[in-house]
Amino acid sequence: MSRSVPSFSLRTRCALRTTTVGLGSLFLVTGGAAFAQEVPNPQSPNANPPAAATVQAPAPAAEPTPNQDAEQAQTVANATQDDGGSDIVVTGIRASLASSAKIKRDSTLIVDSVSAEDVGKLPDVSIADSLARLPGVTAQRLEGRDQRLSIRGLGPDFSTTLLNGREQVTVGDNRGVEYDQYPSEFFRNVNVYKSADASLIAAGISGTVDLRMLRPLDQPGRVFAINARGQMNGIDSLNPDSSRYGYRASATYVDKFAGDTLGIALGVSATQTPSQDERYNAWGYNGTGTAASPYVLSGAKPYVQSNELKRYGGVATIEWQPSENFHSTFDGLYSHFEETQHLRGIEFPLAGNVSAANQAIGGVSNGFATSATFTGVHAIQRNDYNQRKADNFSLGWNNDLKLSDSIHLNVDASWSHAKRTDFLLETYTGTGYGGSGPADTVRVSQNSNGTYSIVPTLDYTNTSILRLTDPQGWGYNGTQAVVQAGFLNQPSFKDDLKSLRASLNGEFEGSLVRGWEVGANYSRRQKTSAYQSYFLCPKGAGSNCTVTSGTPTSAAIPAEALLGENVPLAYLGVPAMLALNPLYLYNNAYNSYYDNRPSSLVRDNVVTENVWTGYAKINIDGQLGGKNVKGSLGAQVVHSEQRGTGQIASVNNGIVTIAPADQKVNYTNFLPSATLAVELIPSGYIKMGASQTMVRPRLDQERVTQDVSVNVANIVANNPNVALNPVFSSSGGNVALRPYQSTNIDLSFEKYFAGGGYVALSGYFKHLTDFVDPNNSYAYDFSSLLPGLTPAQQAIVTQIGGTTGPVSAPANTGRGEVLGVEGTISLPFKAITSTLDGFGVFVTGNYTDSSIKYANNTTITLPGLSDWTASGTLYFEKWGFQARANYRYRSSFLAEVAGLSASPTYRTAKSEGILDAQIGYEFQSGFLKGFSILAQGKNLTDRPFITYQNNDPRQVIDYQRYGRDYYIGISYKF
Repeated sequence: MSRSVPSFSLRTRCALRTTTVGLGSLFLVTGGAAFAQEVPNPQSPNANPPAAATVQAPAPAAEPTPNQDAEQAQTVANATQDDGGSDIVVTGIRASLASSAKIKRDSTLIVDSVSAEDVGKLPDVSIADSLARLPGVTAQRLEGRDQRLSIRGLGPDFSTTLLNGREQVTVGDNRGVEYDQYPSEFFRNVNVYKSADASLIAAGISGTVDLRMLRPLDQPGRVFAINARGQMNGIDSLNPDSSRYGYRASATYVDKFAGDTLGIALGVSATQTPSQDERYNAWGYNGTGTAASPYVLSGAKPYVQSNELKRYGGVATIEWQPSENFHSTFDGLYSHFEETQHLRGIEFPLAGNVSAANQAIGGVSNGFATSATFTGVHAIQRNDYNQRKADNFSLGWNNDLKLSDSIHLNVDASWSHAKRTDFLLETYTGTGYGGSGPADTVRVSQNSNGTYSIVPTLDYTNTSILRLTDPQGWGYNGTQAVVQAGFLNQPSFKDDLKSLRASLNGEFEGSLVRGWEVGANYSRRQKTSAYQSYFLCPKGAGSNCTVTSGTPTSAAIPAEALLGENVPLAYLGVPAMLALNPLYLYNNAYNSYYDNRPSSLVRDNVVTENVWTGYAKINIDGQLGGKNVKGSLGAQVVHSEQRGTGQIASVNNGIVTIAPADQKVNYTNFLPSATLAVELIPSGYIKMGASQTMVRPRLDQERVTQDVSVNVANIVANNPNVALNPVFSSSGGNVALRPYQSTNIDLSFEKYFAGGGYVALSGYFKHLTDFVDPNNSYAYDFSSLLPGLTPAQQAIVTQIGGTTGPVSAPANTGRGEVLGVEGTISLPFKAITSTLDGFGVFVTGNYTDSSIKYANNTTITLPGLSDWTASGTLYFEKWGFQARANYRYRSSFLAEVAGLSASPTYRTAKSEGILDAQIGYEFQSGFLKGFSILAQGKNLTDRPFITYQNNDPRQVIDYQRYGRDYYIGISYKF
């Protein structure tokens, strides 16, 4: 599943570094001259841009100190310019780009931003959509929505997400934030910091995403904004119990009181988002890919999936500044997330699952069987229902007290909490238990896109031959066969994070060293993972769903479960299948038996992290050698206490045993950092950063649980190789895992133009250590388990030296490098000629190379890494009209997808290019002033999500077509 990545050659390193420095120097030298005849001379970095693109907002703080609430102040969305005596109001995307450019320019860190076009209005449908347009940032689609972000070639496990500068928990299985939980209407800025600073607590290795809510005291006055949007999926409803239509609505209220010393901001949001998904999944391929032994499809499951996401949320901000000596801000956010999925399809066991005599290959091309016929097939028809509910809370209270003219005390307290429960229901129907009943004859033929058309002979809507059963007889509870006519997974997760931070900062007079800051932060995070799963079998005699107890091996399909409308799978050749109500079956037709297999019992665990962080830094701001210089020099000391509690489970002679487990470790990390920004030419900067950063491993890898296996069959006196055929083995987590470490060098060249816009070119190098190998294995002495064996077995194990066995657990054995370059051009065309006023482009591109090796010298591909990414937006905005189109591309990458029993697995995803577009109009005068209409289209290229295996794009595993999404909306601000 991982593709080999060659190590960096010396030539590659030198070429990238030379390109970065050379191109940066070129545009710094020539950038001002290229536009000198069309725009006024650039002003100093501490002043606003010229009147042609006036930005009226206080500059953000030089460093992203989370407890400085006003540091990410939004550009005022209205800027005027003189154009033949008329005022032109610059709003929407032009105001958004101007605000983002100001944040980038004024920061000593290397940062890219997305800013709201107006109160309650980010430029895109979701936060992830907006961030995926930034240089070096890519998004992976799940269920048709952009959810997982990769920054500079490193996946979501290597970044952190902050809300108003505070670390956040997630409703996901691990640390990576799923951005669906945050309504985009609530945020004024979203900043991606790509270099580090001592005051940036919980910085990621790849980057730090900081979601910033608006500050009411920064607003010009009372604002009330409402937005409503309807949605339609381009694919008609694929299931009879789902819809293709949805909506999105939000309202925002901002006001100030008590002489503008007290401000409030309130927001509510509601979303119902549908999606339709034509899914194809191949089990794999038998054969060697030669003419004599071509690849033959080993099995497949075509599905149709209909999703409905409902989300309700609210935010509240209270800001109080009674005097210049005290400033207090309280933020609260709540989001309720509920997703329902209806999945219907058929699993066809083919090559390797039927005898060779029942397999006839038709044609062969390029090492693949292009057609084949299989007889004796017993398929599994599925009617599944998944529901996921999640609640997310976040509270923060920041207080800044001026102790003297030059010293401030800041105290910040926060709480972030998420709770999620899943209900994952599978139901099976077939012609009989364990391969009994009428068999099917299935013909498959290869399509040009790598999928296979599947044409059965049986009628999968015929209730006279289809029954509730376990068609393949796969049910097994660890000791004996069960009639598994369905299965239920009910995992639940709680993630809780409390944090308290205090800092002192002050200023120096008359010195290049302008200020200082010291502070400390304590956080306690606890993630609880609990799992329950059940075998589902037909009602009747027997117990525990076991075959030997007399459980019915099949049952008739209740008429009440029929929805009265069949589901076509014609897109892959299956004419139709039964549409059943899985909830009716679960409540009325099944008995359930608790799944107490050792591997199921050991999934429950709690991971607790107590982290103490102390930091200190000095700030630089002044002139050196006649050049404006800003920067910082500092360090963090991070002490961590990591603890895991859970269970160890094993089965021996048919008896399942469990024992509690509890382990704790402590460690300390030192993280220095330095930043420097120099204005080499007017509005032309070189920014440099050097830092040591870390990010903690996945929470499921830190679990203490172990699944111990005792293979009695290997307890034989003539065991030829007990190392290859061990008696004892185990798999699980590792509480003693350390964080990933990275030594980072960042360099950025930025040139800002007086008429608006900028160009930037950045290079980065990361040396990674303590990289976690999830498949690490080591030898362990299991002598303590000998008493569980019989005396005779103990004697044999001792004789053959069988007490030592392998333990599979993640470990910090990896190392590697990431090297890349990224560029951005933000250009309003008026900077070239006034004739094109209103037009502009925002273009980004990124190239990343990496080499990651484990201790055994196995080379891997970084999850989420696309070597090449690019995004381009062409826009027009004037006289109230707004139109834009965006195309984004990413090359192939290692994607995290749901595997067996919804556990995460990795497969290579094909490159993809996605086109989005929108057009709208805002009334500029009259009684409709402030009213706007908007039409949007997403995934207009109708690009499917495709994965493949063995580094061979021909061996398609997943093919998911989500279709296009269309939106039409209105908004009103007054």
